Amino acid sequence: MNSTNSSVSQTGAPVIECSNLSKNYGKTKALADVSLSLQAGSPIALIGPNGAGKTTFLSLLCGFVRPSQGSVKILGQAPGSAAALQKISALPQDAWLDPAFNIARQLRHYAQLRGLSGRQARTETMRVLELVQLADRANSKPDQLSHGMRKRIMIAQALIGQPELILLDEPTAGIDPPNVKIIRELIATEAGNATFIISSHNLDELEKVCTTVVHLANGQLQGINAIDAAANDGYITLTMRQGHAGAATVDTLTQVPGVTRIEQKGPTELIIEFDSSSHPTMDIDLLITLSEQGIEYRRLSKGRSLEEQMFS
Repeated sequence: MNSTNSSVSQTGAPVIECSNLSKNYGKTKALADVSLSLQAGSPIALIGPNGAGKTTFLSLLCGFVRPSQGSVKILGQAPGSAAALQKISALPQDAWLDPAFNIARQLRHYAQLRGLSGRQARTETMRVLELVQLADRANSKPDQLSHGMRKRIMIAQALIGQPELILLDEPTAGIDPPNVKIIRELIATEAGNATFIISSHNLDELEKVCTTVVHLANGQLQGINAIDAAANDGYITLTMRQGHAGAATVDTLTQVPGVTRIEQKGPTELIIEFDSSSHPTMDIDLLITLSEQGIEYRRLSKGRSLEEQMFS
């Protein structure tokens, strides 16, 4: 994983530029002197522990709050300006739907707030409902939908008007795997039409769709990292079946030529470091050894998880 303190080069024009951006709430400094530049392109992950400043950062981008000091530009515009609002959309973590009205009526209302005519709003409503695979629920009220479906409806709202920058705060929090999969695939599909910034604690999901990670902690920028497959060369993550990741397995796999180190993570996961230049087919060698020794595994993947890369 490659790291830089200020920017990651992608394709297209800059979507966000911050200089010494800070936000104070009384004596609490929620964000402190954040300077960065992010380019348009593939989805960007925004990570950090609770209280890191992620929600404050997103609120500043949207223009919901003003900075205490420093500056920020969204596609060259001031956050909250009419020009910026035409190009940006957001899904706050605590967004909700009005229980009194059906889905189509609420999305039409959002579309008209973005300046679409009544006819355009109706067409756009059905377009975004098709994208989230819920066109057949247009006349349903929110309480007739599952939590995951309601989350997909709110993501549909964020897609209205084809914005250039879409901010999603915990889009998959608390929802079931089938809905998570639909949301993940939707983001991957729409990434060619807009730049997504996704704040989440689910690093496994972020790793599947994002190519860049912005890391905040204690209100400060810790780094901007490109998820680089080459930098992750020389590692294999092996998830074992229960009871098959003990010391005997570690000892056996350590004897495989090219293995330089094995670290056990929890009861079932092994992180294997190896010499990739002299043993490029290490994954095959490991599979052969596992088969010969009768050691059962669940999954073998090249590289390390995003969690391991960021916090090991």
